[in-house]
Amino acid sequence: MAPRKTPTVPSVKRAFAVLETLAASRAGLALPELSRRLGLPKSSVHCLLLTLEEGGYLERSAATRRYMLGVKLFNLAHAAFAGIMIRKQAQPFLHALMQETGLTVHLAILEQNEAVLVAKLEPPGTLRLATWQGKRMDLHCTGVGKALIAHIHEDELSRILRENGLPRHNENTIVSISKLRSQLAEIRRRGYSVDDEEDELGTRCLGAPVFDASGAVVAAISIAGTVDQFCGERLSGYAGKLIRAASEISATLKPVRVPEQIV
Repeated sequence: MAPRKTPTVPSVKRAFAVLETLAASRAGLALPELSRRLGLPKSSVHCLLLTLEEGGYLERSAATRRYMLGVKLFNLAHAAFAGIMIRKQAQPFLHALMQETGLTVHLAILEQNEAVLVAKLEPPGTLRLATWQGKRMDLHCTGVGKALIAHIHEDELSRILRENGLPRHNENTIVSISKLRSQLAEIRRRGYSVDDEEDELGTRCLGAPVFDASGAVVAAISIAGTVDQFCGERLSGYAGKLIRAASEISATLKPVRVPEQIV
């Protein structure tokens, strides 16, 4: 194996070792036992534990002084598993949409107040967009983001807007809450969202929500390309193809069953 040019971070490796050791313990572990199992000084392990606890990744029992995995880890595991399952079921429809439109296709889920891309399909010979699987994107200025929040409960939307704000990416970015709410109402009416160079200049994107069997939005798909690719009558044609693909994916989705080991 060729040597790495970029060094790794030892403290991050030790933090993962803490999580993996606790995951293998049924009742959690106290600091002395963790230190012994990891072969690290108590002071070093204590710093790692405090950092992970502060971030919500660990919880500590005041009665037993044992550390256990925190709720945030379970939320991350659930989001990851849901993303994998949806991606698997959506894959053939995403591929067909890419071939039909000749545009870049994305699949995203809502996670921690952001749109997280869990799939990207890019047709050969097209301009590569600055997106990748795992990229986190703002909700108010992206096609998938607006599609994800158009149908959520008003209280949840207010919380997200309060916590995230409306960061400006360029002169086209929506920075008015009233204007965003108006756009979300329009998305609910017509079935798709538009990112008109709001996230990145020179790029346009259409997004559509994906619903599960209960009618809740669990993901969003989008088609993206250059401004020239979305000019004129092409936009309405693309929108119809996008909505159809989102409806086909929605029809295939069944409730996601999370494995017992991450419940």
